[in-house]
Amino acid sequence: MRFIHTADWHLGRILEQFHLTDDQDYVLDQLIALAKDLKIDAFLISGDVYDRGIPPPEAVELLSKFVSRMTLDLKIPIILIAGNHDSRERLDFGAKILERSHLHMFGAGTPIVPYVELSDAHGPVRFYALPYAEPAEWRQVLSNNTIRDHKAGFEHYIAGIRAEHPKGLRSVILAHCFSIGGQESDSERPLMLGGGGQIESTLFDMFDYTALGHLHRPQQIGKAWYSGSLLKYSKSEVNHEKSVNVVDMDKTGACVVDRIKLEPRRDLRVIDGLFENLMFGEASDDYIHVVLRDAHPILDAANRLRSRYPLLLGLSRPEIQVAGTRLEASAMAKMSEDQLFEAFFTEMSGEKPNAELMQVFREAAGAVRSSMMENPS
Repeated sequence: MRFIHTADWHLGRILEQFHLTDDQDYVLDQLIALAKDLKIDAFLISGDVYDRGIPPPEAVELLSKFVSRMTLDLKIPIILIAGNHDSRERLDFGAKILERSHLHMFGAGTPIVPYVELSDAHGPVRFYALPYAEPAEWRQVLSNNTIRDHKAGFEHYIAGIRAEHPKGLRSVILAHCFSIGGQESDSERPLMLGGGGQIESTLFDMFDYTALGHLHRPQQIGKAWYSGSLLKYSKSEVNHEKSVNVVDMDKTGACVVDRIKLEPRRDLRVIDGLFENLMFGEASDDYIHVVLRDAHPILDAANRLRSRYPLLLGLSRPEIQVAGTRLEASAMAKMSEDQLFEAFFTEMSGEKPNAELMQVFREAAGAVRSSMMENPS
């Protein structure tokens, strides 16, 4: 059996002020083409299909279009579970009806782990679907007050699978969790404080393939696989090579996993250098974060850089020279408004501001603060 494993699409994501709908649509087209060319038997999505519980209309339309093309046009079944960003109740709506169209969606928790059984020339393969849930939800669903964290919940559910799973039947599990040893990115929302949300990958050893979601870097931990996210969603992911897993399972359940690289419409990059060099460098329509290495202040640097990099996400200054002294950005953060203005004026003019000018600055700063309080938007 051949199937594609993907996760963490985060449809509806906004990167700083930029909507990523077109970028996501561009990559989803590649997944449709890949599924068609490889003649896959199933398509797995391991959670966080949406970026938030109430997704914007364009995100819903994007998923609807993709699902229609995959299930109705290509006749390929989709198995989709909720992640921690998804509304589990919304994904469950109409799920029983949609099963008839080969769309199997699992949102809210249930007393036992549901599954979908698909067959190839060698017989059936059972796909278990374990959507994300908070421990409190599991306690209620299972009427079991001993489940205090995700680890206990996973142990309970997988023990139930182990007790009932037919011997020799090939199996796959979809889950959304943090596996111990996984490499994080700063675009992932923590599942639980204190480490209670972390799961040992050995818990999944009974399955022939474990399709995980949550971590955005493609990686393998033991026998478990994270396909990674659809796109780069933060500057911590600039070195990721986004991909999906194409899995070939033989008659014994042994799996060969091939990572297929995804080509983004626009890349997300960090560029580093002096302001003058960056202004005369090659213009780019990629999503760009700039690290400026100039030691002296530069007026309106971000807006000037946008003339070369219109999708500028942000600008950072690791160190800056203030009044002739090179300071770390963290040290500047501890300076008062008066100190910052005095240092900036001195750097730009070569002399310290007098008392009258400092008073003008304080009045102007006060007026700005008052205006912001009256108009917080």
